[in-house]
Amino acid sequence: MFQKSIKFILFTILISSCATREVAHVETVEVKPQRIQKDLIEKGLDFCETCVVGSVGDEVLKNADKETFYLHGAEHLNLNNYYFDIPVVYNASVRKWINYFTGRGRALYTRYAERAGRYGPVLSKILNEQGLPRDLIFLSMAESGFTNSARSWAKAVGPWQFMPYTGRRFGLEVGFFLDERRDPLKATLAASNYLKDLHRRFGSWELAMAGYNAGEGKIGRAIRRYRTKNFWKIRQGRYLKAETKNYVPKIMALAIIGKNLKAFGFEEIEFKKALDFQEIVVPGNSDLYKVAEVIGSDFKEMKRYNPEILRWQTPPSLESYTLRVPVGKKQAWLDLQDKTVVKATDYKVYQLKGYASLYHVGRKFKVPSKVLEQINGMSSQKRLFPKTAVYLPFREDHRPKKNNLYADLYEKPRKSVLRRRAYNRWIKRGRSRGAKIENPKQFYIVKKGDTLWDIARKTGVNINTIIRSNYSLVKKRMILPGDKLAIK
Repeated sequence: MFQKSIKFILFTILISSCATREVAHVETVEVKPQRIQKDLIEKGLDFCETCVVGSVGDEVLKNADKETFYLHGAEHLNLNNYYFDIPVVYNASVRKWINYFTGRGRALYTRYAERAGRYGPVLSKILNEQGLPRDLIFLSMAESGFTNSARSWAKAVGPWQFMPYTGRRFGLEVGFFLDERRDPLKATLAASNYLKDLHRRFGSWELAMAGYNAGEGKIGRAIRRYRTKNFWKIRQGRYLKAETKNYVPKIMALAIIGKNLKAFGFEEIEFKKALDFQEIVVPGNSDLYKVAEVIGSDFKEMKRYNPEILRWQTPPSLESYTLRVPVGKKQAWLDLQDKTVVKATDYKVYQLKGYASLYHVGRKFKVPSKVLEQINGMSSQKRLFPKTAVYLPFREDHRPKKNNLYADLYEKPRKSVLRRRAYNRWIKRGRSRGAKIENPKQFYIVKKGDTLWDIARKTGVNINTIIRSNYSLVKKRMILPGDKLAIK
């Protein structure tokens, strides 16, 4: 009996030692603030000089109730800062991203860090005020590189890369005149609420970050499938996409580099001037060109301070709108007696060629009919006579360019996504241009390797006609061998 007890104790010690070694590489260890204070005193570290984000160590000393994590396994890197307020590990996946951003992606990281000088202080302050770890700012860096106009291949927009539905869900307006996903302050507040919800649901920042990328439903199903809330164990499975598997390690790599710039050779970064502004209240439907002229600024500067405004004017549906202006420009606006002089009037005028309505004009110029109603002061269903003048929300000297700036410059849309988008464009055009075959009497059986182009060429039938006549089939998916298509 005594020998069995000894064997059991030895076996327990062996298992414990193995688990300890595994944790050192995969898990994070919580460090008490007292320990951090001691290390600071012993090492005399000053975290603020070489950090993209302000010192977490200092914050921890002031807020002893916040969790703090020590980076294990990276002592050979000779970092200045091993402390984070989100779980950060050093393993093969994280090391891969560190090697990327310090090698082939060094120029990319430099641009990220330069922009961090402008947005880092205000964004991290919002996160801190919302009770969130300040190091979550590196999630925004991973998403967009602190670019307000960034747009992903999946149509996510802004510094936190919100999809339209998710943005509206957390209080951001996404419309014709405004897209508050581009506003770094409003978007950060929305992202804070979203991350709070994710962390409350999953109980882990690793899973919260993964949920931010893949969606909470996807991560919830992954947890149930693998019966664990350990992100690194879930990551070993095949359920999550490679994008999500790499997402969390990428954030950790960005954080490690961002808080140890000198250690990785980023010593000559020219940080952009921190965002500083004043606010003025202008009437709704204000012309930004005129506002800029009144306060002694220019249109580009107004757009830079108010990236959420998509057009050259503030929304006409609002009575007033709060604009950000450079420091020192507010007084000129306050001194202005007649503030109605900035009202938007320089619209483009479209003259109807036949009978139509604002609804048809909106479809022609891709402008919501509600917008045309607000500008023209009439119903979109009202029948208008030929030669009627319709005001359009465009301006002669404002030519917005199509924005093709991807959130991650080294990530391009998947080929499958591009193929699907091209297919959808063809189907949409074919439906509008094709002539539908009524009561078809002749059909074509799709063979392996056939495309709609091939079938049109073989049968001599216009491709648009084929699409229109078989719309119920082709709108859902691409054609497959065995499909029966009406051709005559």
